[in-house]
Amino acid sequence: MNKSVICPGSFDPVTLGHLDIITRASKMFDRVYVAALVNATKKHCFTPEERMTFMREALQGLDNVEVVSFDGLLAEYCRKHNIDAIVKGLRAVSDFEYEFQMAIANKRLNPQLETIFLTSDADFTYLSSSMVREIGAYGGDISNFVPACVHDRIVQRLRESK
Repeated sequence: MNKSVICPGSFDPVTLGHLDIITRASKMFDRVYVAALVNATKKHCFTPEERMTFMREALQGLDNVEVVSFDGLLAEYCRKHNIDAIVKGLRAVSDFEYEFQMAIANKRLNPQLETIFLTSDADFTYLSSSMVREIGAYGGDISNFVPACVHDRIVQRLRESK
């Protein structure tokens, strides 16, 4: 039985915490889609194309992972692409409250769709894209937070955006 899951997020920018969740999901499922979501209500630092490029480079070598992007409802995208479940990483209780609500809404929209929560590795419980953006914008060292293969491009954009 082939099981596919999707790991949605803004990934603005991608962090080592994101990669940890995606890598762990890739070991548990046959196919993992990583969706760099487009959210018109959110001001992103990086374009969808840049975020997808960063993810593809950072996930090289994971043959069962595919990076995609879309706008619209996640539950509908999953229905159209025969995706069985959503994988979300949880860092803290506050993450759970929001993600639990989203899981219920997605289940109402697509009753066949499940949501699976993976707890963050202890090394990444504090890590978020917004924290990386803030530290990077002020010239702080983000090398322990983002993949080395995209580090320099992320730093350059964050410093330009300040």
